[in-house]
Amino acid sequence: MKRKGLGEFEELVLLAVCILEGQAYGVSVKKEVEKHTGRSILLGAVHITLYRLQDKGLLTSELGGNTAKRGDRRKRLFSITDIGVRQLQEAQEVRQRMWALIPFLKMGTS
Repeated sequence: MKRKGLGEFEELVLLAVCILEGQAYGVSVKKEVEKHTGRSILLGAVHITLYRLQDKGLLTSELGGNTAKRGDRRKRLFSITDIGVRQLQEAQEVRQRMWALIPFLKMGTS
């Protein structure tokens, strides 16, 4: 059975996790996606997506240290897995192949 591709938001969340290099948790991922897309997103949507990607085996998570600032609650930090990296690479390759097939882009005219 062929793996299902990534949705746009899943791809953005995975990319944000990669950018954040070990410091990816709900709020930091939300801010990173908002920074690069210019759109406002719900924290709940980020959390749901992080856990869905973890269930798919594309992310792993562990609890970070607790801080007084967070009321001694610990952050759940997410990291991408090898499978997640492959999924991102496959998504990028598909997009690049398709962009290369657009006739008016191949000719360099608008």
